[in-house]
Amino acid sequence: MGAGHSHGPPAGATTGTTAGGRHKSRLKWALALTASFVGVEVAGGLITGSLALLADAAHMLTDVGGLALALLAIRFAERPATPNKTYGYVRTEVLSALTNAVVLLLLTVYILYEAYQRFQNPPEILSGPMLVVAVAGLVVNLISMKLLTAGSSESLNVKGAYFEAMSDMLGSLGVIVAALIVMFTGWKLADPVIGAGIGLFIVPRTWILLKQVVHILMEGTPPEVDIALLERKLLEIDGVTAVHDLHVWTITSGLDAMSCHLVVTDMAQARAVLESAREAMKTGFGLDHTTIQVEDQALRDSEPARPI
Repeated sequence: MGAGHSHGPPAGATTGTTAGGRHKSRLKWALALTASFVGVEVAGGLITGSLALLADAAHMLTDVGGLALALLAIRFAERPATPNKTYGYVRTEVLSALTNAVVLLLLTVYILYEAYQRFQNPPEILSGPMLVVAVAGLVVNLISMKLLTAGSSESLNVKGAYFEAMSDMLGSLGVIVAALIVMFTGWKLADPVIGAGIGLFIVPRTWILLKQVVHILMEGTPPEVDIALLERKLLEIDGVTAVHDLHVWTITSGLDAMSCHLVVTDMAQARAVLESAREAMKTGFGLDHTTIQVEDQALRDSEPARPI
């Protein structure tokens, strides 16, 4: 039998070039901007009595935690691999995204509970100061979103932080609308209504992120890889008669891996088969991290049948 293993170093395990790591400086700027404004929103929410403003402040506080977790995850991901952790710490980024998603969902539950309480007993709202704080928060959130836009398409970790910044931006818009309604109509229930809306709006996006993270942790096939097509491409290689134990999975954002066994009629062709398989995986599916084992058809035929 023959085997081939082709890959570069796990992304960021020794080079600091994970998908999230490439956007580390932008994450730091977004964290600094967001953290500097959380206190302002909390104070504003308490002074004005606005649930919508407090909900937005809570989202921004979660954003601060999410950004800090994202940066911490990138720092761990840059640590080199060890004998006990052969992929290094690159999957810390995925765990960070999971934490962000779960916290956002729990926060939504709390906001909905608080909104229910305020429906029962609407408090007085200072709409003027509420509007000023909300506008300032909108500016901060738009800047954070701009900083994180590019990285959100490459890294689940950065995507989690981007979604939190987006939720904060939408929250600020909602607070502005609530402040204007209270200011011009005096309808105080606009505040808890929009506060609840802020909590609910981000749920579908957060749920999608959560499913993506769980899919990775369950070693699911990357959605951009057609596993049936991939198997057909391997079977089209000259000399290959069968493919089995085929697996494709994501280690972390931007780093997919593949392993399989190829059965050939002539082991003298093993080297050529390995080279063809590697090239097919790289050019057709963008898979650089591959582990391929070549097996002799004659030896496989001589083995006793395995019980089903």
